Amino acid sequence: MKNLNIKNNQVTKSFLLFATVLLLIHCTTPKKVKFKDPVDTKDKQITYQAKKTYQFEKLGVWVSNEFEGAHLNGASQINDSIIVLKFNPENIPINKSPYYAFKTWSDTPKQIYFGFDYPEGFEHRYKPKQKLNGNWSIVDSLDLIELDERLLLKLKVDKEPRIIAAQEINASENVRQWYLQNIVASNDFVRVKSVGNTKLGKDMPVLDIYNGNPEGKPIIVLLTRQHPPEVTGYFAFQNFLKTIVDQSELSIKFLNHYRVLAFPILNPDGVDLGHWRHNANGIDLNRDWSKYRQPEVKNVVSFITNTSKEDNGKIVLGLDFHSTYEDVFYTNETRAGTTLPNFIDDWFLLLEKNIEGYKVNEKDSNSNKPVSKGWFLYGQNATGITYEIGDHTPKERIVQIGSTSAKAMMEVLLKENL
Repeated sequence: MKNLNIKNNQVTKSFLLFATVLLLIHCTTPKKVKFKDPVDTKDKQITYQAKKTYQFEKLGVWVSNEFEGAHLNGASQINDSIIVLKFNPENIPINKSPYYAFKTWSDTPKQIYFGFDYPEGFEHRYKPKQKLNGNWSIVDSLDLIELDERLLLKLKVDKEPRIIAAQEINASENVRQWYLQNIVASNDFVRVKSVGNTKLGKDMPVLDIYNGNPEGKPIIVLLTRQHPPEVTGYFAFQNFLKTIVDQSELSIKFLNHYRVLAFPILNPDGVDLGHWRHNANGIDLNRDWSKYRQPEVKNVVSFITNTSKEDNGKIVLGLDFHSTYEDVFYTNETRAGTTLPNFIDDWFLLLEKNIEGYKVNEKDSNSNKPVSKGWFLYGQNATGITYEIGDHTPKERIVQIGSTSAKAMMEVLLKENL
């Protein structure tokens, strides 16, 4: 009996030691990364929009921001045909890229002019898109009028509510439905996990993708929606990811050798609140990749680094999908001595070869500010790229670039793995 007790105690101690090690692995605070130009990412106060439906009885018109992803701070009638809409950022300083999204309808068909009122110093950036009967389209440029330094949108309204927005709205629930239906449903090698919650309690999903055993597989990280309105980058992410999991011969071979961690929405709070750029704490998440003061970045970095440690998988590549005025790839100058020193040149060469008439627009510089591509370089000695799609790049072009760049990436990385 004494020997049995000794053995039981030894088993108990071994189990406790094992559990403690696992706990330490999961609770380890990720290592901070130094940048030349640090940014203060401590919480800053934001101003919430008042959720409201504005009724203009004499006109028989209604304007509302009572939906996820809306942004409207006020509405006032100027005359019998003009309604001025006010749009303010969640806080300042902030990028001068005003975001707007509102719903409107009327009791009888009529033509209304909507004036866009931005704070002083802010200029119109995004061409209006319209969602009517479930379908999105771009508003005709002939219906946009500049008058007295104010943009007017001429719109025919009726009983059918329509949304007018800077970009197509893809709120957190839309994103969840998309990846469940298009990425997870028919692919048992895609595992949906959570990396934690945001300030407002929203889930932060990650799709963990690989075939077979994850042990030792090099890791590719895909990120998107750090900045809420940057939807064209999200569209490229969608097509990139769909191509990786399409179960083609290339896809199967790739996922036999590599592991992909895909984060489909890093800033669900900001997206659903209709923010111009920041999260619910008033911070640009793509300036927090140093000290991880914001829960979104801390959760993501912790998951990536812990996953790498647990399964001995080296982080080799990070692609962060964004939107800007034009299609462009922002890369790091430092490549020699990194995990994939030749990847960028080989990838871009193949991308240009596979899209007729396409020329990669690359801008290279090492990141001075704490952005994701710098974190991959300085924190992981990996290749980091900010993958930007133009605000108004046609959807067909985004599909082509997203899919072709994913195929080119897989081909290049499989050659690296030989």
